[in-house]
Amino acid sequence: MRTKRNLKALCIAFSAVAIGVACLSENAKAKINFITQDASLPGVVAKINGENITEDQLMGDARLELIQVRKQEYDLKISQLNKLVEEKLLGAEAKKEGLASVDEFISKKILKGEIKISDAEFKKFVKDRNIPEANINDQVKERINAYLKDQKKEELAQAYLAKLTKDSPVEVYFKKPKSNIQVDIGEAPLEGGENAKVTIVEFSDFQCPFCARSSKVLDEVHKKYGNKVKIAFKQFPLPMHNNAMGAAEASMCVYDQNKDKFWKFQSIAFSNQDKLDMDGLTQHAKAVGVDPTKFKTCMDAHQYSEWVKKDLVYGEKLGVRSTPTLFVNGQLLSGAPSIEVISEVIDEELSAKD
Repeated sequence: MRTKRNLKALCIAFSAVAIGVACLSENAKAKINFITQDASLPGVVAKINGENITEDQLMGDARLELIQVRKQEYDLKISQLNKLVEEKLLGAEAKKEGLASVDEFISKKILKGEIKISDAEFKKFVKDRNIPEANINDQVKERINAYLKDQKKEELAQAYLAKLTKDSPVEVYFKKPKSNIQVDIGEAPLEGGENAKVTIVEFSDFQCPFCARSSKVLDEVHKKYGNKVKIAFKQFPLPMHNNAMGAAEASMCVYDQNKDKFWKFQSIAFSNQDKLDMDGLTQHAKAVGVDPTKFKTCMDAHQYSEWVKKDLVYGEKLGVRSTPTLFVNGQLLSGAPSIEVISEVIDEELSAKD
């Protein structure tokens, strides 16, 4: 009895901070009864109270997160396969040369000496990453150089492996996941070919530093592919960015006056993310050559507030949770993908049969 009274007292004493953790442990064990078995029909993943649940229903508003998980799984498998290819093929090459290891083969036969990073390569890296010059001390410089050397080493090794596998490709028995999400462009600002085979829809935030980087990459895409690709801009100002909503409205006020000047304004705004208050936005609008009086009237009336909110709601419905989020012919690319990553998807889509 004493033990039970002590236990009861202990439960009462801890109930304020840990209610249910120990005292209600019996209730916590109760779970939904799941049984795992083969599906009765293709595409069916579960059955609730006699109703078949499809894969599409299961994904629901977690669609993009689940797609991202599948992409991450695929990328991890490819990364591991790359390691195995390097280990097997370069290991065989090392053995032919009488060398003790893959690293020794890479050093002596692929790199053929020390890797050097030029000033131009260093400066390009700093510029592309928007690293302030004041932040570059000897330690940072050393880390950047080490990173660039590792990157160049990997590129040279991959180029060598590309030659080895040109006539004897590696067979892969798992497929790259495709999202195929239908994204409605609506009346979003567009650049590129009207009848382009590839459409890129970007959900972006003017105050997001990764969006600024993505904007530059998409400029490269536009220059590289021209009218083969169409780019649409969707507004997705995040709540933690206090100037993002105003900047989104401002871009549309510019768009209202001149559709082509929207892209010039976008570029200036992303390059000057510390100047997105009303004064800064007005300066940017003047810089692209729109009528300042009409611009002010549009901003004062919040003429495009509902437009921006509509983009936000639509993005959330698709499952967009962060910026930038891109869809290349429905294929999801989150974060700020490089020109190489985007080009790979574009090239796949351009070469696909209609």
